[in-house]
Amino acid sequence: MKIIELDIKLPYDARGKVLSKILGEVRGKIKDIHFLPPTCKGVSEIRMEVAEENVQKLLEDLKKIIKDGKISFKILSEA
Repeated sequence: MKIIELDIKLPYDARGKVLSKILGEVRGKIKDIHFLPPTCKGVSEIRMEVAEENVQKLLEDLKKIIKDGKISFKILSEA
């Protein structure tokens, strides 16, 4: 089990639709989540800590959902 931090940057307009799909993927695995306010360019940032076994599969699934945004990750701990 790995705990990873996902940093997702989305356009503020599409945040609601995309976020509901993302939460469907990681429901029950979220340890912590932070919503940052949008920038002056209209980009909203979401940081979440997720406990996951298969990190690569999760990232592939999230990249299919997030088309207009960017996603980055950092492994915080391995157990």
